Amino acid sequence: MSKDVSAPVSKGVSVIQDALGTLPNTPGVYRMLNTAGDVLYVGKAKSLKKRVASYTQPNRLSIRIARMVNETASMAFIGTHTEAEALLLESNLIKQYKPRFNILLRDDKSFPYIHLTSEHAFPRVVKHRGAKGKSGEFFGPFASAWAVNQTLTTLQRAFKLRPCRDTIFEGRTRPCLQYQIKRCSAPCVDRISQEDYALSVAEARAFLKGNSKAIQEKFAERMQMASDALAFEDAAEYRDRIRALTGIQARQDINPAGVQDADVVALHQEGGQTCVEIFLFRAGMSAGNRSYFPSHAKDETGPEVLEAFLGQFYARTPPPRTVILSEDIPNRDLIVEALALRADRKVIVEVPSRGTKRTLVTRAIANARDALARRVAENANQRRLLEGLAERLGLDGAPERVEIYDNSHVQGTNAVGGMVVAGPMGLMKAAYRKYTIKGARKKNETDASSDGYEPGDDYAMMREVLTRRFSRAMREDPERDRGQWPDLIVIDGGRGQLSVAHEVFDELGISDVAICSVAKGPDRNAGKERIFMRGREPLSLDSRDPILYFIQRLRDEAHRFAIGAHRAKRSKAILDSPLDGIPGVGSNRKRALLHHFGSAKAVSAAGVQDLIAVNGVSQQLAQKIYDWFHADL
Repeated sequence: MSKDVSAPVSKGVSVIQDALGTLPNTPGVYRMLNTAGDVLYVGKAKSLKKRVASYTQPNRLSIRIARMVNETASMAFIGTHTEAEALLLESNLIKQYKPRFNILLRDDKSFPYIHLTSEHAFPRVVKHRGAKGKSGEFFGPFASAWAVNQTLTTLQRAFKLRPCRDTIFEGRTRPCLQYQIKRCSAPCVDRISQEDYALSVAEARAFLKGNSKAIQEKFAERMQMASDALAFEDAAEYRDRIRALTGIQARQDINPAGVQDADVVALHQEGGQTCVEIFLFRAGMSAGNRSYFPSHAKDETGPEVLEAFLGQFYARTPPPRTVILSEDIPNRDLIVEALALRADRKVIVEVPSRGTKRTLVTRAIANARDALARRVAENANQRRLLEGLAERLGLDGAPERVEIYDNSHVQGTNAVGGMVVAGPMGLMKAAYRKYTIKGARKKNETDASSDGYEPGDDYAMMREVLTRRFSRAMREDPERDRGQWPDLIVIDGGRGQLSVAHEVFDELGISDVAICSVAKGPDRNAGKERIFMRGREPLSLDSRDPILYFIQRLRDEAHRFAIGAHRAKRSKAILDSPLDGIPGVGSNRKRALLHHFGSAKAVSAAGVQDLIAVNGVSQQLAQKIYDWFHADL
């Protein structure tokens, strides 16, 4: 249906017409600017002259584009050799200028990598984000910090590589808790030779390059040899390592065959909003997934949004060898050419209609649908506050779980530590915890020569609370997959409390949780708080800043509430093997299952497809084993 928009766009059309006379019929990028010089729109063209000329026909323009033309006061052009180069340049300029009439990928947070250092005799494995200027090897990218943490935990459990900083390493005189929970071989105190540690590094490198099954088979052989030699402690250690490798394979959702180095990109639209879900696979292993919510006009179609997303996403992220899409895009050949130019090698872009890849696409679409529904339903104001808090504190992104700690005194004598939790949906009261501070109680109940401390020693109280909280977290949730680990810790106090918190974390070997402390200003006046973080000057926010009010509410919540509920006790260990009595599972198959999974508990948690991967286990038997453990659920 035609529409008369010539009147409001006549001024902009005349500007565009004036520029047409000097434009060539060659590829390039054009920018539309308003009177203030702000970029309104960035576009690419196979022929600059023909593409720009299309804006001079008002009756063929949508209302949104007509509004853009109306605001156009000048234009700028850049010629390129090919249309693919124009696409890459367009993506870079969109990222730089963020024009309001373009489809925008607003999430600029870079992907994290795993960094295997090389400058030390005992290399460490750590999470890395940003430029790769340091020496060593980088593996990734991973879709999220959660995905990196999962892999790092597996590396530490299977290969026992150190995570600590070099300064901590050099100053150790005894093993830290990481060694006690069997996640580090303690090279800092010579519990492992440099040669044996180098072997572990080589095996970890092979694992990160996709050879996890070969490493797992080696561990199974070593476990059997240790068992035959009656070295049961060594056998148990290799069993735990196998369990760690098996766990990450199970999370890869059967480790889809034929998907080695690929991204699965799926889109779901509803109510004028779009979610693009991307699943990353590197070296045959899942590197996690991430949801994106591009900003665009409501009349933009799914293929248009998906094509714009691909151009901007791969302008900042190296493309894999294969990109698997949920639906076709208008200029697939152009995208293929541009990605090959970006990667300096061939890149395949495909839209599968069946098979394993289509299954992955279907799952990604479902994730995109669920993610969009959650985004619409979540508390928008809380999200804005968390994003603002992350911006003020310089965090990588909005924290999903914030834990706030404070100490209080019952009738001036009995000390209690409180922890409250906040997230995107508000305060998470079911996660609150109250700690009876044992050191202070011991001092009260005994004489001054005891190992306890005075109730008024806030530093010692905070040390005890944080030590107990995170020692237990490292024992009970080392995989960090139960939602029990925070992204940010807020402590009521000043520099002293912050120093205590960092001392505890250094002692435990935790280096990837942000910590800040909040101290009241002069005369303890609310509104004049200062925020302390390690290595930074104190931050003071304006008394009218909503982020300051948000921090005050979190701190006040820690003052007021303490939850007395305790976690449920662990199930009693089963003396007999849960594998005994399963029809069709004899001694040979039981041995094969234990070698593959590492323990009977891991077998009970495995899915049908995970069980089929074991030698000698058919589809029918796998279903029987699965039903055996899940019949009562």
